[in-house]
Amino acid sequence: MKYIGAHTSSAGGVENAVAEAVRIGADALALFTRNQKAWVSKPLAQKNIEAFKQALADAKIAPEHVLPHDSYLINLGNPTEEGLAKSRAAFLNELQRAEQLGLSLVNFHPGAHLNQLSEEACLDLIAESINGALDKTTTAVAVIENTAGQGSNLGFAFPQIARIIAGVTDKSRVAVCIDTCHTFAAGYDLSTEAGYEATFDAFEREVGFRYLRAIHLNDSKKGCGSRVDRHESLGLGMIGEEFFHRFMNDARFDDMPIILETPDEARWPEEIAWLRSLAR
Repeated sequence: MKYIGAHTSSAGGVENAVAEAVRIGADALALFTRNQKAWVSKPLAQKNIEAFKQALADAKIAPEHVLPHDSYLINLGNPTEEGLAKSRAAFLNELQRAEQLGLSLVNFHPGAHLNQLSEEACLDLIAESINGALDKTTTAVAVIENTAGQGSNLGFAFPQIARIIAGVTDKSRVAVCIDTCHTFAAGYDLSTEAGYEATFDAFEREVGFRYLRAIHLNDSKKGCGSRVDRHESLGLGMIGEEFFHRFMNDARFDDMPIILETPDEARWPEEIAWLRSLAR
């Protein structure tokens, strides 16, 4: 079964993200548990923690179908001492907040070398950063999101993700989120049947579906291999409708949060309903 939702707003309290998920007909969701544009945020209030857990229970949304996203400021491969220290502290806080909310998954962009490190050294630094955060937490799973490869961002190629995972000590607490727009922009052609099969064959061979725990489901404004991260509403971009038909009938993507980050939030109820209509 596919569990579909969107990245909903937690403004005014994390529990409000659940209410918004219910409004759009979702049975999964993503959210920020803190201000994504600040290095330090107020601790979660106990009343909000309790309200969030109750809201999930009332909505019958399982915690494993909730995908918190970390702050965009965090760069676990930052080549500067100060930037790396701030990123590691903020990432640890993200994992701790997820655990407080009874959640296991924390989605993050791996990092960027800022043209000051080799790709290999940066990937190894990212793995080291993950290890440090996992050592200080108990249940949270670090979910690596593949990137479009803009600028010096890494994690756009499956072998890069595999190298990060190889450097993580506790393999049970590292996972992957595939963003379909990022995948396409990175050069994996999801728009054709042959490209679809080749892409996921490569993922299985180079990373392994055993690590896949989440999906960001987006179309792309830019072409395959553009290395430009621009999401588009489903079926209106360069990936096209046929991909979503294939995806919705592919059992490899069952029982994980499938999260829309498409740009027109008003279309989310329609997009969720359309996706469900595609399942045979």
